[in-house]
Amino acid sequence: MKENIKIFIIKLFCIVVAIVLVINSTYNLIFADKIEAISQIFSVSENKQDIKNKIRKEINRSLTKEKIFEESDRKLLRKFYLKLKNEFELDK
Repeated sequence: MKENIKIFIIKLFCIVVAIVLVINSTYNLIFADKIEAISQIFSVSENKQDIKNKIRKEINRSLTKEKIFEESDRKLLRKFYLKLKNEFELDK
């Protein structure tokens, strides 16, 4: 009788370990990527303040410089500005 109980407990333990391994593998293969993506979406709201602070820091840093943009960037931004200006004038 004791031998049967001992074998039963060993088999039960092995089955429980196998079930835990199957559940863990299923979780890692199927759900982990999806849960990580959802977690990143929710963490965006937490990162908004960090992004705002970085933008403020960069603006303050650029204000201390004599020239904010390089010549090529200025030309590009001017072309973009003129294009926007023309589009808004067409709407009038």
